[in-house]
Amino acid sequence: MTVLVLGPHLRHVSHNTATIWVETDRPCEVRVVNQEHGLDAGARTFTAHGHHYALVEIEGLAPGARIPYEVVADGETVWPEGDTGFPPSQIRTLDPDSGLRISFGSCRRSPGTVEQFGYDALTAMADRLRKGDDSVVWPDILLMVGDQIYADELTEEMRAFIRQHRAPGELPVEEVADYEEYTYLYKLAWYDDPAVRWLLSTVPTFTIFDDHDIRDDWNTSYAWREEMWSQPWWKDRITGGIGSYWIYQHLGNMSPQDRAADPIYKALRTASDSTGDAGAVLDEFAVKADKEPASTRWSYAHDWGGVRLIVVDSRCSRLLTADRRGMLDDEEFEWLDGQCQGGMDHLLIASSLPYLLPAAIHHAESWNEAVAGGAWGKTAAKLGEKIRQAADLEHWAAFEQSFRALAADVLAVGRGERGPAPASISFLSGDIHYSYLARVTGPATESKISQVVCSPLRNPLAGVFRRANQVAYTRSVRGPFRVLARLAKVPVPPLHWRMTDGPWFDNAIATVELSGRDCDVRWETPRDAGELAEMARAKVTG
Repeated sequence: MTVLVLGPHLRHVSHNTATIWVETDRPCEVRVVNQEHGLDAGARTFTAHGHHYALVEIEGLAPGARIPYEVVADGETVWPEGDTGFPPSQIRTLDPDSGLRISFGSCRRSPGTVEQFGYDALTAMADRLRKGDDSVVWPDILLMVGDQIYADELTEEMRAFIRQHRAPGELPVEEVADYEEYTYLYKLAWYDDPAVRWLLSTVPTFTIFDDHDIRDDWNTSYAWREEMWSQPWWKDRITGGIGSYWIYQHLGNMSPQDRAADPIYKALRTASDSTGDAGAVLDEFAVKADKEPASTRWSYAHDWGGVRLIVVDSRCSRLLTADRRGMLDDEEFEWLDGQCQGGMDHLLIASSLPYLLPAAIHHAESWNEAVAGGAWGKTAAKLGEKIRQAADLEHWAAFEQSFRALAADVLAVGRGERGPAPASISFLSGDIHYSYLARVTGPATESKISQVVCSPLRNPLAGVFRRANQVAYTRSVRGPFRVLARLAKVPVPPLHWRMTDGPWFDNAIATVELSGRDCDVRWETPRDAGELAEMARAKVTG
């Protein structure tokens, strides 16, 4: 009998379509069914590196549909797996008449004990939805904005798997090495907790990677890339990381139309059908995606009623050469520029890395970029690079030209220069292991521009780092760092902003609620394995 290795995951949805992703233990025909609702859609698995995957695309659904489903493989029911204690998994399409609720967060460690990482925000959300009656408001979308897995901070379960997979001491030590090990990381993250497994089967989920999905400080600089590619183990590592991300995360981010037009998806299925395994095709794609960022696009955008969500790849598509540096390469920024348009009620720009940081950190990162780039000479540049990598100075502020270019985009949209101005322009981010709200105070725009950060889902900041960030958050340390930036000839930022809410350092999940021209956000933290408690809420458009 066929067994589900991972999934089912409810991925991309629209008002009338849905996508179900699964991994099985053998090639098979996968069907998603509900006899009462006349639901019966299927797909054949494709194979890569001995693993078998299927995406079942379902069309012709009604807006706001709530359809329980089962997964059948070669005629046998493989989901649900007996009495799980959870309600039936549902296909949940979007309803244009009921607004939009997007729950989001980043940085989740799993498995692990409560003593290590605290309670899991995703587990607590699943338990709320499981226990709740009709009065419980469900998120329409779950958006995970980075560090869904940790490829360089291993649990004991992952270490045990590696001991079976390769010889002791084989490089890289205490890190995953290849595609096979990445697949087990995903299984640990999304299979072992039945609550999270059920949540991902019934709440539409979108993702984007950050550094730990591949490796800490991934693509922080040209020097970092040169060092990594000098390591004999790096090719297998980056190939496995990017290839597995494409399969386990990116493939479900695409709309059915985008997926149908995607040459890699077509090539993988063709190779799988003709040779039995498309692993070589996936590897070739992954190496090219790393070495030639313009060869693929990880960013994506979806319009849902009066809301546009742009999810920006701020890792793989960086411009990093000996003489140029950008958060995005030229082709990627041209795409982003084209997506930043008015004419909708709300524009959401999701980036794993916060765009607007506490001012002291922003000035420190922009100073460091200038120094590492030679503003104070070659000797200082070498020290600046060491500081950059040691202190993780790699956010938008550390890519000053990219920061300014994106500021020009959002100001143009917010002033109504690209169509009617949205009520709100909100950056949604994670990464930094605390949560806050920052509001742009100038220049004047018709739109309310803000930065909403929610991090971590489950990986709290250690005490010494927490205290350092609390100090950096205060206004008193802003001045000295701005002086440093000025001495390195860094221009004054094109935006002015202030931190209005937070910081909060607890494990948390945030929900952005959009209704008409209103935008609200609330942050919740797990008080135990089954309860979310509100930390704060704010009216973004207020």
